[in-house]
Formats: sequence, C-alpha cells, structure tokens
Amino acid sequence: MKIYLFIWKIERRSVGRALVHMALDRRTLRKNSHVSFFKLLGTGTGERFTPRDADTRTWALLVKSDGELESLTASAPVKQWRKFAVSEEIYTLAPLSSHGLWGGAEPFSALYEGKWDGEIAAITRAKIRWNHNLRFWRAVPSVTDSLHKAPGLVRAIGIGEAPIGLQGTFSHWRSQADLRAFAYKGEAHQEAIRLTSEIQWYSEELFARFAILSHKSSPTKAE
Repeated sequence: MKIYLFIWKIERRSVGRALVHMALDRRTLRKNSHVSFFKLLGTGTGERFTPRDADTRTWALLVKSDGELESLTASAPVKQWRKFAVSEEIYTLAPLSSHGLWGGAEPFSALYEGKWDGEIAAITRAKIRWNHNLRFWRAVPSVTDSLHKAPGLVRAIGIGEAPIGLQGTFSHWRSQADLRAFAYKGEAHQEAIRLTSEIQWYSEELFARFAILSHKSSPTKAE
C-alpha cells in the first residue's frame, strides 16, 4: 500500500475546468477498487490559511492505493488533469508515523517497516472549529514564518479541502532530523502546540510523516 500525491500546475484560463474536476472526480475515484482513500485538494502559500492564500493555479490529489503508479496514472481522473495541466509532480510516499484522523478515518495506519534515512514528507491537517477561526488565523503567521525559514526544508505548501475550516500543510524535508528540529525545538511551533492544547481549536487533526520513495516533476501537454 502506497500513498501518491499528484500536484498539477494549470493556466489561469483553466481554473473553471479544475473546479469542475474537483467536484466530479470524487465519484470516479470512489469506484476505483484499488483506491482506499483519496482527497482532492486546493493549495496555497500556507502563510495565513485564509482564502487569500489560495493558489488557483495549483491543485493536488492525494491517493492511498494498493495498485502500481502506472495503473493510477492511467485512470480517468489523472488522464483528464493531464490534458489541461502545464506541469505535474508525483510524490510516492510510505507512512512512517501517523497520529489522528482525517474525515473520521485513519488513512495512514499501514506503516513502512524498514529503516529510512532519506528525505521525508509531512502532512498536517486540521478541521478548525468555526468559533476559533479568527484566533487560529492570528496565531498562524509566526509558525509559518519559522517553517519557511527552517533548515532542511525543501518546500512547503498549504493544502485544503475547502477555503475555510479544512486546512493543512504538505512539507518536504531533507531528513527526519531537520523535521524534528523544527517540530520540537522551534519556539513558534512549541507555542502553537501549547495553544492547541489550551484552546482546543481543532475538532479533528492529523499529523503524518512519510518516506519519500520517489519524487518526479515533468511538463504536460496542456490543450
């Protein structure tokens, strides 16, 4: 069982088409017998986690599948995105650890059993209580500023199932040591952890780490 993250860049004129696929691809993915979990995601800078952060030219699909990447790339949703995307990235991931729930499920419970010393990825995702949105947005900037300056960070993007209330971050790190240094030694992140415990502003949250088995980027042939 592997996790695949597809990230597509599109032209501005294709934003409407992307929104249509965000709505309709769910049905096709649910019918795929090899797919046990998926999320169609919008992306953003991840700096403030408000609608203003949204990047309407970048979209993502996160999939848990027991099939090979080749069969997934041959599926209708991926083929359709490739028709109008200008570039595509694919991360092939294996869960190293996972804590929490996503939509009431534990999607990353089948953990990688071997020792891993390579590059890793992290996904944080939370469902924010509506009455805490404003307070959450005020607390986020100091954490995201320190994240983007953290040693060993390759990239970080905001991910979300909706513009408000369902937000997260996908980050790519050189090593587990770099991620641990940010998570456990960074003052801003430690303060965010304290506030989370004190305020209880999430109704659901998840933090997962993954071995990056492969990462490739390529242009596509947009129509």
